Amino acid sequence: MMIQPMTAKELEYIADSMSNEDAQIKQCAALVATGTTPALTSLASQMIQTHQQHYDSLLHAISHHQQMAPTQPQQ
Repeated sequence: MMIQPMTAKELEYIADSMSNEDAQIKQCAALVATGTTPALTSLASQMIQTHQQHYDSLLHAISHHQQMAPTQPQQ
């Protein structure tokens, strides 16, 4: 089975998802910095790792498919 290049809509969705994951990472980092309990700080740290894994997976998907993307606009 041949993998097809992503459509512009799919790339836009992935870019939006990456932006959302980045925002979640920043929010969790702020919570770690201001956490009032060790349990809350620990949970926020775990969530940073989870969101970073999601972000990395999305980045990998884009970079993997970038190799097969057309170099000229499609008609």
